[in-house]
Amino acid sequence: MAVSDPSNDVELELFSAGAHAVIGCDEVGRGAIAGPVGVGMTALMPAHGDWPAGLRDSKMLSQKRRELLEPLAREWAPLSAVGYADATEIDSIGITAALGLAGKRALIQLHEAGLDIMASVVLLDGSTDWLSGALSVAPRVHTRVKADRDCVSVAAASVVAKVQRDRIMIAADAEYPGYHWPSNKGYGSAAHFEGIRSLGATELHRHTWLR
Repeated sequence: MAVSDPSNDVELELFSAGAHAVIGCDEVGRGAIAGPVGVGMTALMPAHGDWPAGLRDSKMLSQKRRELLEPLAREWAPLSAVGYADATEIDSIGITAALGLAGKRALIQLHEAGLDIMASVVLLDGSTDWLSGALSVAPRVHTRVKADRDCVSVAAASVVAKVQRDRIMIAADAEYPGYHWPSNKGYGSAAHFEGIRSLGATELHRHTWLR
């Protein structure tokens, strides 16, 4: 079945309801066994203009296409950020709390860039609000299943977050070779598990996930 391109229909509804900005939010690296979990956020203002042609959820794009779209997405929506929680934090507090921590860090970046967070709405991919509990004072969070597929702000956040996290894992291969991170990006491929069996786990691995 053909998949339609994302639209700005949901964002326009939120603007009509009074949102100063709509912050598309998506996570990356949730199911990896090594590396950080990342939360991407892309803030749209009402006069955001046309988004880059071909923008889609990062999972629907090849690596080459994501790399081409990422700078275009950031040019289209300059208020973008990616927050991270590392493997040690994931082991310590669990993946859901780590997602909230990473999201909080992304929001702090947007706040420091001048965005009025409390007057904005976070459009969060999925059915569960894992963000609000990590914040002492939270903006409105609007959850939507398949928002990364259907909503341009979330699609942009997914592309920016995926490309930036992939670059972290590719760079980490120089320090910790043998786990094939340039190809698996920290996910549990056969070659990655073979590397763990041969070399042991690193400080970038989520040790509680390997037990």
